[in-house]
Amino acid sequence: MSIRVFTVLPLLLLSLAATAQNKDGIVRGNVYDKESGEPIIYGNVLLKGADMGTNTDLDGFFSFGNVPPGEYQLQVSYLGYDSTVVDVKVQEKSIVYERIELASQSIDLKTVNVSSRREQARSDVQVSKLRVTPQQIQSLPSAGGDSDIAQYLTVLPGIVVSGDQGGQLYIRGGSPVQNRVLLDGMTIYNPFHSIGLFSVFETEAIRSVDVLTGGFNAEHGGRVSAIVDIKTREGNKKRLSGLVSASPFLAKTMIEGPIKKLSDDGGGSTSFLLTAKHSYLNESSKLFYDYAVDKDFFSFAAGDTSLANVNTSDIGLPYTFTDLYGKLSFVGENGSKFNLFGFNFTDQFDFIGLAKLNWTTTGAGGDFTLIPPNSNIILNGTVAVSDYEVRLQEADGRPRRSSISSFDALLNFTYFGANSQVDYGFNFTGFNTDFSFQNFLGLSFQQRDFTTEVAGYVKYKQKIGNLILEPGMRLHYYASQSEMSIEPRFGLKYNITDWLRFKFAGGRYSQNLISTVNDLDVVNFFVGFLAGPQERLTKPNSNEVVDDRLQRSWHAVGGFEVDLSDQLSINVEPYLKRFTQLININRNKTDEFDPDFITETGEAYGIDFSARYQGPKTYIWATYSLGRVTRDDGVQVYPTIFDRRHNVNILVTRAFGQDRKWEASLRWNLGSGFPFTQTQGFYEQNNFEDLLSSDVLTGNFGLGTLLSDDLNGGRLPYYHRLDASLKRTFKFSKYTSMDINLSITNVYDRENVFFIDRVTNNRVDQLPILPSLGLQFNF
Repeated sequence: MSIRVFTVLPLLLLSLAATAQNKDGIVRGNVYDKESGEPIIYGNVLLKGADMGTNTDLDGFFSFGNVPPGEYQLQVSYLGYDSTVVDVKVQEKSIVYERIELASQSIDLKTVNVSSRREQARSDVQVSKLRVTPQQIQSLPSAGGDSDIAQYLTVLPGIVVSGDQGGQLYIRGGSPVQNRVLLDGMTIYNPFHSIGLFSVFETEAIRSVDVLTGGFNAEHGGRVSAIVDIKTREGNKKRLSGLVSASPFLAKTMIEGPIKKLSDDGGGSTSFLLTAKHSYLNESSKLFYDYAVDKDFFSFAAGDTSLANVNTSDIGLPYTFTDLYGKLSFVGENGSKFNLFGFNFTDQFDFIGLAKLNWTTTGAGGDFTLIPPNSNIILNGTVAVSDYEVRLQEADGRPRRSSISSFDALLNFTYFGANSQVDYGFNFTGFNTDFSFQNFLGLSFQQRDFTTEVAGYVKYKQKIGNLILEPGMRLHYYASQSEMSIEPRFGLKYNITDWLRFKFAGGRYSQNLISTVNDLDVVNFFVGFLAGPQERLTKPNSNEVVDDRLQRSWHAVGGFEVDLSDQLSINVEPYLKRFTQLININRNKTDEFDPDFITETGEAYGIDFSARYQGPKTYIWATYSLGRVTRDDGVQVYPTIFDRRHNVNILVTRAFGQDRKWEASLRWNLGSGFPFTQTQGFYEQNNFEDLLSSDVLTGNFGLGTLLSDDLNGGRLPYYHRLDASLKRTFKFSKYTSMDINLSITNVYDRENVFFIDRVTNNRVDQLPILPSLGLQFNF
């Protein structure tokens, strides 16, 4: 049945597209920066005479469907560039393509086009969708002066991180494995390094980051909580350029340029982009940040509490990583393009022989966009392979290992109508998991599995006056479970006025991937993966067999957007995520007959407020999140360790001085304390292994702890931290410049508690004050 559905669906949609065109024509094109050949994103495009308007997408592409035959003027504008007007003539059933290049004006090109963003908000549903640009990432005061998406994500509403070292990213109640991170269409299984402050992605190579915190439509699936969709740009199509930078945390370089230049007279181009970064924090921290090393933290992470005599200056912050990424891009004369990319990301955590962890991700692939000259259907797709492997060797000698090798193939179609758009496509994913683990009782858990997933989707967008409707449907087939998941999705937006908009989105979601990281873990550097179980599963704390062996959820998100002025806008979004089935490894397995997996349910609900002010020199971003995240294991309903009830973020960036060569930024975060299970008492831990030589009356044994029956019933103190940065740009010529960035993480040296060792009562804090000076040379 599933094969028939996947075969018939595209034929029906192609028939619909073919009959909808009638005698009208199509006007489409791409808008580029004349200097570099970079696409103009969110540019304003107006077809005068037809009363049609739109914005360019991430590729600078625009399309007007159902244009009556006649003569028109195509007007393109974007803040910071000279406007351009092009005469076009549309004949019956014809397709007119225009490649337009905009010349920059002499004003600051870092200014965001506020009117374009607002027009995009009026024309798209965009519920729980936040788009992040490289300029926004670079405006954040960052550790070591090195801007990174890992640090910027934490200022977005609904997102919390559990700690600076080994912390995990949680999005509106979803744990890391329930959030899919995409790089140019392929899944990245571990996108963040162990230090927690840096990702595997290079900021300067990013074109855009779309964070879908819930209620996403049918084009995305395979996860029950959220999507982070990262797209990289092509290399410079006009000239050789790049950068070199260094800070106490890391050094990086990027070089890009044309192999075949993009000509002003038309034709295609070929370009390349290469990036590399390496962290030497394990060595530099001995010199600059020896005071930041907390022996109690590393002894806890390593499972060893006998580090009192270790000299912290010999330890350093034992993190190092290396990230390599390359991309080769071919862009055709009509906007079609083809990209080849490859990467190698490595990470290592080595603490003086007590615990050693390293992981590696390698991958390669290609993506394409095809714009047929005689059709109003646009095709794009991705084919990619990747391999992730992590190994951990602890002091107790029990090794852990996990690997996942995956293959992704995506094919998407888009049809543009006058006031409508149809998106549909297919996704094939195959992954091979290999996992081995021993628990504290020495019982082993192993899984080697190969499984495939096949999905098809359709999404229809229709504008009816001030109302935008966006229903969708996803069919996701999990081969290892022999299960077809039918997942309806829906979104809408109603533009009440030019400055007030209401919106709603929701749907059903599923996934088959399980993480070795548990929601009860305070810190866990080992991030492994395995496929969903094929064994018998029961409902939480019962013998009743579950309906299927998939993890599932329902989302419902509402809200409204208000434009208080041209510079100031407010967004309010209440949300609910109901996790109807979650699956975890049974790490409390006491004998070989206990199940390997257990189930539970959960809920995440709350409301997010955000305000954005965008002035000529000042940018202000402020958010407040009120939320609650619970799990139900069949015994009790308890808050998760990442249940942060209140979370406030304020980011202020100000450009000043002649030609705005100075930029100052402040970021302040306030969060209520995370839950923890309180200690009820202690006892001597005698396992009675040697009864002949042990004196059970007077012997000294290890200290065990008795925990409260109220799981996560306590709360840590409030967290708050201020970060600041000051950047000065020195301009040497049109293309060469140098940035000096002074940054301070945790300005007032707040002692934010991470956790407290139950046995020793030693308190472990998060990172202290970390000043740094970074240099970056651009050419």
